Amino acid sequence: MKYNSVFLFLIALVIMSCSTKKNANLKSSYPVKLDTLTMFDKSRNRKIPVAYFSPKTSEKISKQQIVIFSHGYGANTGGDYLKYSYLTKNLASKGYFVVSIQHELPTDQLIPSEGKPQIVRMPFWERGTENILFVLNELKKTNPELDYKHLTLIGHSNGGDMTALFANKYPNFVYKIITMDNRRMYLPKTLIPKIYTLRSNDYPADEGVLPTMEEQKKFHITVQPTTINHGKMDDKANDQEKASLNLFIEQYLREK
Repeated sequence: MKYNSVFLFLIALVIMSCSTKKNANLKSSYPVKLDTLTMFDKSRNRKIPVAYFSPKTSEKISKQQIVIFSHGYGANTGGDYLKYSYLTKNLASKGYFVVSIQHELPTDQLIPSEGKPQIVRMPFWERGTENILFVLNELKKTNPELDYKHLTLIGHSNGGDMTALFANKYPNFVYKIITMDNRRMYLPKTLIPKIYTLRSNDYPADEGVLPTMEEQKKFHITVQPTTINHGKMDDKANDQEKASLNLFIEQYLREK
């Protein structure tokens, strides 16, 4: 089934309008503060650059929820964790504490382009899940007041594959995952964590990555088609595409 981009955008607006009414007591927008730092995992002798996007306010946000974001593959060029600002800044402006992780370093091996991805890329996804776990544990030390019971992971493409793997390995640590066109790693078939996935209009997922219709119904998994290209789910997206992605993601985060 093909979807018109304007039609999808209007649906997202209606969804968010309903959600906003339910959350009318929440402040709609905060200025956003950006902090960058480099963590170091001694056990793996690995640097992990991270960016914190947080609401800039003197108010205490009760039960402030956390979003950990994982970028798409950038061929080790660096800076990828800052290339989704339309999303990370928007969520911070809504009151979320957003952590974006740089998973690739210039000294890393490039991801294999040949062979079965679920085999040859698994070590790279495993490294990503360990990055997420390390950052999460460090965050619990430095920001113990955050709401760790409702942790959401979001990831695009290769970062979505890492996100899916993390949810498979550590389901008790995660409340929700939202993948943005992950194509290789199988999504969990489970009620907990809650699973959402936004799909591009130009690249299909590998066989078995997405749940069947029966599994979607059984586990209440949301598989949302879009008219957005796989490679335009970062800051290269146009204003309408950014707005549509933000609206869907905000809705998923608000759902109980």
